[in-house]
Amino acid sequence: MTPQGLILNRFLRFAAGLRFPRLLAVTAALFVLDLLIPDMIPFVDEILLGLLSLLLASLKKRGPGGPP
Repeated sequence: MTPQGLILNRFLRFAAGLRFPRLLAVTAALFVLDLLIPDMIPFVDEILLGLLSLLLASLKKRGPGGPP
């Protein structure tokens, strides 16, 4: 297996345990797109999108015995 395949496989296993995997993917894509487009106030929106991506990545699925 190629190194890219290993990285993608590991990322997909990580995303499977998240509560909002698609929302994380959309936010991360917006972050990369935002890095490529220049704006009036540099790096403010990039920092906010990066923090939002980290927040979404930290939300894990609750187990069956967790709070409702």
